[in-house]
Amino acid sequence: MARTRAHDYDDKRRAILHRTAELFARHGFTGASITKIAEACGISKALLYHYYRDKDAVLFDILAEHLSLLVAAVEAAAATRASARERLHAIVAALLDSYRDADAEHQVQITSLKLLPPEQQEQLKDMERTLVRIFAEALAAAVPHAAADRSLLMPLTMSLFGMLNWHYLWFREGKGLSRADYARLATELVLSGAANAVAAVRPADGRVRRRMETA
Repeated sequence: MARTRAHDYDDKRRAILHRTAELFARHGFTGASITKIAEACGISKALLYHYYRDKDAVLFDILAEHLSLLVAAVEAAAATRASARERLHAIVAALLDSYRDADAEHQVQITSLKLLPPEQQEQLKDMERTLVRIFAEALAAAVPHAAADRSLLMPLTMSLFGMLNWHYLWFREGKGLSRADYARLATELVLSGAANAVAAVRPADGRVRRRMETA
C-alpha cells in the first residue's frame, strides 16, 4: 500500500529546497553531502530520503521551482495592457520582485545548473530561454531600433539581464534604492541609451563601427 503524503508535504519540501539552496550557495554543490543537507534542514537522513533520493534531485527541484516562479511572474507582467515602455518596466520589476528572498536560489542557478545531467540541464535552459524571449520581445517593442537589427537585440537583452542578475551581489534591502526604484533605474538606463547605442554600433550605412570616434 502506498504511503500517504502528509498534508504539509509540499511546505516541508519547499523548506528543504530553500535551506539546501542556502547550503549550496555557501559551500557549493560538490561540497555538500546528503548528511550536510539533512543537518542544514534539521531533519534525519531517513526523512530527507522520503523527499529526495539524492542531492542531484534536490538541485534540479531547487532550480525548476525557482525558474518556474520567475517565468510565471514575468509572463503575467508581459500580459499587462500598457505602453511598450511600461510593459518592459513591468517585466523588469516582476523579475526583481521574484528575486526577493531568493538570492541563494539565484546563485545556485548561476553556478550549479551545469552540474546536472544534460537532459535536466536542457529542461531548465528551456525555462531560461523563455525568460530571455519575453525580455527580447518587450525590448524590441520598446526600442524599435533594436527590433530593426536582430543581431543587436540579443546583446541588448543580455546586457539588461546582466544588470538584473548580478544585483544580488551589492543590493541590500532597506538601504539606498528600493527594489522598485532599481527596476525603474535599470529600465530607463536601457531605454534612454539603447537607440544611441544601436546607432553607434550600426550606423545608417550599415557598416560596423570598429573603434570609438572622438570629437
